Amino acid sequence: MNSKRASDDIVQHREDTIVQEIQIERPAEKIFEAMTNAGELVKWWRVEGKFQIAHMESDLRPGGKWRMRLIGGRGTETVVSGEYRTIKRPHLLIFTWIRETEDATETLVRWELAERDGVTTVRVMHSGLTTESLRNRNDGWPIILGLLQAYVEKTRW
Repeated sequence: MNSKRASDDIVQHREDTIVQEIQIERPAEKIFEAMTNAGELVKWWRVEGKFQIAHMESDLRPGGKWRMRLIGGRGTETVVSGEYRTIKRPHLLIFTWIRETEDATETLVRWELAERDGVTTVRVMHSGLTTESLRNRNDGWPIILGLLQAYVEKTRW
């Protein structure tokens, strides 16, 4: 397997934006489903002993709301929520991102998926990170992309 691993890349900071990219050996439709189906998200958005989704709600439509409750390794709870802005299945997903239990600053997450010959380039851009603290708190995208890749490449739908 020649897939590019998220851990191979360095998170790029462009002013107020973090950009991360990975190649996954699966069709874009399967990846998009894993990213947007609440039942699938709870299966892969987790690292044993560090964090996991405890509950996920999603109304996948422009203007629809989503909410994710995560439990950290020490039992601490984090709630992240937002609103879907753009959905162009299976190539584009844009939504707001608000850490309700922390600073509650609204930021924007943009997922782009480009498929070629069964390999999909997945790019995530998290913008609106106007402070160093926000950039540091939200720089875990390489981990999330790696988890997504591991899940969709082993799951046979």
